[in-house]
Amino acid sequence: MAQQIPPAPPNLPTPEPDPELTGVRNFRDLGGLPTTDGREVGPGLLFRSGHLAHATETGTAFLSSLGLHTVFDFRNHTDHAVEGPDIALPGVRNVNIPLSDPADAGDFWRTVHEGGVEQLRPLLGEGRAAARMSNSYRTMVERRTAEHGRVLRALAEDSVPALMHCAAGKDRAGLSVAVTLLALGVERGAVMADYLESNAPHRRYRLRRGGEPVGARDPEVKALLAPLFDARTEYLAAAFEAVDGRWGGVGNYLAEGLGLTPGTLGRLRDRLLR
Repeated sequence: MAQQIPPAPPNLPTPEPDPELTGVRNFRDLGGLPTTDGREVGPGLLFRSGHLAHATETGTAFLSSLGLHTVFDFRNHTDHAVEGPDIALPGVRNVNIPLSDPADAGDFWRTVHEGGVEQLRPLLGEGRAAARMSNSYRTMVERRTAEHGRVLRALAEDSVPALMHCAAGKDRAGLSVAVTLLALGVERGAVMADYLESNAPHRRYRLRRGGEPVGARDPEVKALLAPLFDARTEYLAAAFEAVDGRWGGVGNYLAEGLGLTPGTLGRLRDRLLR
């Protein structure tokens, strides 16, 4: 039986956007998130964000000041072609581990970016967009075990401080961050609360469709697209349900699904928890 997601604990950190970090959206330090054994993620050790391709000179200087060891980029080659590669941060290792894109299909995303309301209705309407997103989260948990295991082993050995990102920093990075936090023993309510932070207006991905200004977008088109660009409880809950349904819980998922030994998990927690 799938576990219920507990309510988010009070007094979680709610960072404001840093004025020095320009050109990068959805950035935050995961320090302060509580674990079930009374510890918390240490500040300045694990960060998440959207892509770094458009970081300004000021933003690049801010990122360089974090003392990062590794940037994990979960985008694929199509993302790189559209957005560009990450800016180079001196002395920082960039590791590209492509994860399946939510609603992964080139034709699908072309319609999202270019299609009119008549094309979008049958693709996204009547709950189809949200269902597609929930299914993509389940799929990433079930099929991308090798990638998630690779990230956690790297963090346990030598990759901290680290930043994880995809394009918007919501789905692929959001799920990878969630897996990492679960491995650290962070409470599910806190994992969910951090995930939902991606809905804050200053964090959200700004979709451009054929050069149209966002403010001029057809209200029906906006409503049809919203599920793709929201962070919704049901999406991450679908991933949690997959962990519980297939592996019987986080412990077995980490051991059997990701192949993590108790020693690796111990090193991971020693590096990232305080």
